[in-house]
Amino acid sequence: MTFRAEVVVQLKPVVNDPQGIVVRESLLRLGFDGVRSARVGKHIALEIDAADEASARESVQRMCEQLLRNPVIEDYRVESLSAAAEPASAL
Repeated sequence: MTFRAEVVVQLKPVVNDPQGIVVRESLLRLGFDGVRSARVGKHIALEIDAADEASARESVQRMCEQLLRNPVIEDYRVESLSAAAEPASAL
């Protein structure tokens, strides 16, 4: 079975985010006065094969722990995990 996962990786709150600071300052210069802060992260879309949803979730979490994030400075969350629609068979 194929699953689609959406993962968000962001710097931990205690880690300075220079890119987020630049985004915030740029938005303020453009007249968006209400922007108090900005944090920039990574969005990772995965399509994986697994026996079931629990196996898929476990695989995604292992991927995050081993490669997709730096555990010293980044946190992650699995934003969504769902079965992918199977392609229609040809008639």
